[in-house]
This record gives sequence, structure tokens and C-alpha cells, in this order.
Amino acid sequence: DILLGGNAEALVSDYFGQKGMDSKDADPKEKEQLLSKIRKQVEEEHGKVVELGGLHVIGTERHEARRIDNQLRGRAGRQGDPGSSRFYLSLADDLLRIFGSDRIKLIMDKLGMEEGQEIEHPWVTRAIETAQKRVESHNFEIRKHLLEYDNVMNKQREVIYGERRAMLEGKDLKGHIFEMIEDILDSAMDLYLNEKIHRDEWDINGFSEWLRTKYATPLSKKDSEFLKMSREEIRSGLSEMINKSYEERERTFGVEVMRHIEKTILLDMIDSKWKDHLYAMDILKEGIGLRAYGQVDPLIEYKNEAYAMFQEMIGKIKEEAIEFIFNVHAVREERPRGVFESVQREFIHPELQPLAARRPQPTGIIPPGSAAGPTKQAPVQRQTPKVGRNDPCPCGSGKKYKKCCGA
Repeated sequence: DILLGGNAEALVSDYFGQKGMDSKDADPKEKEQLLSKIRKQVEEEHGKVVELGGLHVIGTERHEARRIDNQLRGRAGRQGDPGSSRFYLSLADDLLRIFGSDRIKLIMDKLGMEEGQEIEHPWVTRAIETAQKRVESHNFEIRKHLLEYDNVMNKQREVIYGERRAMLEGKDLKGHIFEMIEDILDSAMDLYLNEKIHRDEWDINGFSEWLRTKYATPLSKKDSEFLKMSREEIRSGLSEMINKSYEERERTFGVEVMRHIEKTILLDMIDSKWKDHLYAMDILKEGIGLRAYGQVDPLIEYKNEAYAMFQEMIGKIKEEAIEFIFNVHAVREERPRGVFESVQREFIHPELQPLAARRPQPTGIIPPGSAAGPTKQAPVQRQTPKVGRNDPCPCGSGKKYKKCCGA
């Protein structure tokens, strides 16, 4: 807020700041004396400003929102001081150019006013206020529209975060996994073994390959026997077969390890798929406004597309998580070999060395009186005297050795 006459505390801080010190570190008595002195000065100046009419606000342009103009007027008014405001506008300003300037120009032309002439009339003030109301209403509709778009993402976010939080808090994942298996199995049967088409057109091979890939469990029955069964019998048999395979894996890994595998895989799948979904939703939101050219509501189209994309993401999470769980294998961790493990080493016990020294030597291999170690070679003796570098070369050329054979 603007205080007529000045702010005493701010003036005291400026005074000590000019001396290169902080007002908090100043002497309390000196600070209090200076503050009381400045307050008296501020009160005197405040009275002089009030006598002149208070704060007068001069604006060169009106804001789109009346709230900003009212705040500008109330900087001094909130302190109970008088004041006034005056705004100078042009018909070329954005606010008047977009809303109502054509009508005002028509009136000015009829009255014969010249370019640059000042206009002061209640009609102008009313036109400005009307334009501000239209802008405020337009901005409100935009915020309301954005809020409706954000609510779509917020609902999806609540579902994902709730599921993730339940997993972190120790939700029973085994029952949740079995529900996911049933959902995926129903979707696969609708795709490969659709009851709306004839049995002869069922894709048995494709369904068998799908079972082998997802659950590591191929069909055990032949195609002819498989086709004789009803759809409910097929579903019941496959569900029982998959559950037995899952129970067998649980016995192999152990209950605690299996729960850890389920939790790790599901959390990783949720995180990765949710990131991809957020990116896809941003792309959808950027271009959904073009649907209005097709005479449809972009918000409704956005909700429908967002729901379909969310359901697709949930399906991918279930399918890929189950595939990972059924195809994970235990790997024995190999201890890394050290640097010296690959080097062949010889270990000699110290107590065995005296025995090795007393061991009898084979006859005829080492002569009597010779050492048991290797034979020492005699040093090599020179047959001719050493030739110096500056001596005559022994080849008889007459040159020095270093410039002839010793070069």
C-alpha cells in the first residue's frame, strides 16, 4: 500500500543503509530516537498531502479486469486517505479496439470531432466498463473450460495414484493378479474365439501362440477336441490351467519372493505406462479444439478420447505385467572371479620342506659333491683386446674405429 507522507520504518532502514550497516544491528536507543523524529516528519507531510486532495492516480491505459484498476485506486484508499484517479485512453487501445470502438468512432464522426481531440463523456466510461465486463466474462469462461479439462485428468490421476498407493501399503496382490488374468483371458477369447463367428473360423493356432507367449502355457488338447468343448468349458479349463501354472511358479520362487516380484513389476509398469499416457494426453489436448470445425463439442470429444486412452493404458498394464510375471526366471548369481584366481599358484607347506631336503637323490643324475641346484655358468672371456672408439680400426683401413667398423 501507498502511505501518504512516507513509511517511517522504511526511511529508518534507508538511513542506516547509507551508513553501510543494517538497521537490526544499530543501537536501539539511537534507532528509537530516529524513528520518533521521522514519524513526526511523516505526519506533517501526510497532513500536507491530504490537504492537497490525497493520492492522484494517472493511468495511460485501462486494464482488462476492473479488479486491477480498483486495486490501483485503493493503494492509498485502504489506509483511509482521500484520493482520485484519472485514466487517459485511446480508441487504438486493445480494450477499446476489440470492444466498442467502432460505435464510438461513428458517434465522433457524426459530431465532427477531429483526430486527437479529448473526449470526456459518461458514454465513454460506460463503454469501457462494458468492454471490461466482456473481457472478464471471456476469461472466466476460459478458466472454467480449462478446469473441466483438468478434471478429466484429475479423475484418472486419482485412480492411478490410489492403485499405486495400495500396492505400496501392502495390498493383496495375488488376488489382484488372478483378477487381471481373468480379464486378459476374456479379452483374448473375444479376439481369437469370438462366439459371434463359427467355430471353424476360430484362430486356434493364434490363441495357442498367445497362451505360450503370455503365460508360457501352450494348449494341451488337440484342435479337434478343443472345438468340441463349449466356450464356458474352454474358459474354465484354461483358467484352471493358468492358475496351476501360477501356483507352481509361486512354489518355485517362494511366497515372499513371488510377492516382491509382483509388486516390483506392477509398480514399474504403472510408472512407465502412466508417463506415456500423460504425453499422449498433452498431444490430444493441443489438437482437440479443431473438432469444433466438425460441429462437435471439443470437451465431450476430449472426455471420450481420454476415457478410451485410459482404458487402453490399463489393458496394457495388465497384459504386459502378467507376461513379465509368467516369463520371469530365477538366475543363479555367479560370484565374480578375482584377478589372482586365474593365475596358477603352488602352495608349499613349511613342514614339508625339511622332508624334501632329506629326500634321496637319484643315482647317476647329479655327480657326487655337486650342488643340487642348477649348474653355474663360467663368465665369457675376451680373446682380443678391447678397441677404443678413437683407436685405429683393426680392419686396416687407417680410419678411427668409431668412423669405420664401430660406426
